[in-house]
Amino acid sequence: MLRVSVTPTYPEPHSRLDRWFELTQRGSSWSKEVRGGIVTFFTMAYILALNPLIIGAAADKNGHLLNGAPKFLDAAGKTLNVAAIDQNKMMVLAVTALVAGVMTIFMGIYGRFPLGIAAGLGINSLLAFTVAPTMTWPQAMGLVVWEGILIFVFVISGVREMIFRAVPHSLRAAIGVGIGLFIAFVGLVDAGVVRPGAGTPVELGIGGSLEGWPIFVCVVGFIAVVILYVKKVKGAMLIAIAGGSILAVIIEAIGKIGPHIGDQNPTGWALNVPRLPPASSFSWPDLGLVGKVDLFGGFLKDGHFNIATFIAVILIVFSLMLADFFDTMGTVVAIGAQAGINDSEGNPPHLKEILMVDSLAAVAGGLGSSSSNTGFIESSAGVGEGARTGMASLVTGIAFLLSMFISPIITMIPSEAAAPVLIFVGFLMMSQVTVIHWDDVVEGLPAFIAIILMPFAYSITAGIGAGFILYCITKTVVGKARQVHPILWVVSALFVVYFGQGLLLGALN
Repeated sequence: MLRVSVTPTYPEPHSRLDRWFELTQRGSSWSKEVRGGIVTFFTMAYILALNPLIIGAAADKNGHLLNGAPKFLDAAGKTLNVAAIDQNKMMVLAVTALVAGVMTIFMGIYGRFPLGIAAGLGINSLLAFTVAPTMTWPQAMGLVVWEGILIFVFVISGVREMIFRAVPHSLRAAIGVGIGLFIAFVGLVDAGVVRPGAGTPVELGIGGSLEGWPIFVCVVGFIAVVILYVKKVKGAMLIAIAGGSILAVIIEAIGKIGPHIGDQNPTGWALNVPRLPPASSFSWPDLGLVGKVDLFGGFLKDGHFNIATFIAVILIVFSLMLADFFDTMGTVVAIGAQAGINDSEGNPPHLKEILMVDSLAAVAGGLGSSSSNTGFIESSAGVGEGARTGMASLVTGIAFLLSMFISPIITMIPSEAAAPVLIFVGFLMMSQVTVIHWDDVVEGLPAFIAIILMPFAYSITAGIGAGFILYCITKTVVGKARQVHPILWVVSALFVVYFGQGLLLGALN
């Protein structure tokens, strides 16, 4: 836990708003909060491009998109329903901006903390690539709602802190690192930098060579985000995505590259063909995804109760919770420390209110079909610009609401322009790897297994479960089983059932 000195005394506040947001108390001003809020928005706004690309193009077990349209038009799964995918992405962008705006404003008013909230990258990847392929999209969003409700109950009951303490620090760090590698791998695949190989599971580009203009856009975008970030340019990720998209539009206009579909045109664009949207496409945001939630269907198999399916889904909910659980705590404490507003115990002011808003953001994300929403560490950029209070979050939230009206622009952003940010975010999440004690096999090996299984098994859930189980085993082998928290034993036992569900299904059938 980070510790900082107690905040120094400031003059008496001048108004009710000043007292509520604690502007004077925290040594801030209206101008600093507005500037900080705008900077936070620009450092977070890349989620408006990435979330539609991640969950907007993914199909559920029935081959349907979030809006219910089929992803493919033919039975062979080769002809993409491009019009439906584009419409779905714009709808995802609209609800992503709506939920982020409302919950960030709520964080500002109730949590009174300079923290922007939006769809979490790790969790939306888990939904798109692990959860949705096993059920319908409304059912997957229903699990997100239950995850948020569970966290909310844990917050108001004090159980959240108890579970937080049950998971060892090494595994907490490993979860973040593993999700980072998973996100980076998704980015590499989306850009075509890594593809299925001929005789190997994967390979670099086409036959080991990086070919085509789309990959060129990805490489240029990655170099750009690195340079901008190193130079500490505010909004580096958003600038890189915008710059890469503009470059892609120019290349497509000149070269007519076209899409990469199946085995055809391997050097074409992977997801979106970057073309400027017509002016007629700009209209009132389509919020048709709001409320498309099935709260109970995900727990059933073909409409009937099945113990193995029920246990597997409970573990998915728990995995969603974990992905949100530890990231929020670390983010809040780190931002509070940077702002110099944490108390002598290293806790930010109004911690319970902050965590309550964060848990309700997960519920709102599920109800809005934008995926679980959580606090963004990018809010630290706004703190660097002077933000200290919830007033900055009000500004950030309003900016998100205004962005709902630019959804057609998402159709011109190719995955090759957004992938560099996914890769770079993966790098940022790798920073936690240094806190793992690699010289201790008992601590290091479970963390290592958790980290590598997430990208290699293409499953965040598998990585978390394997890490928990192995941690219990290694502690037992060295005679330190009593050091394992009872809650971790219970969770690990559930994960054993999860991994053996195939055998259980066979036995039950």
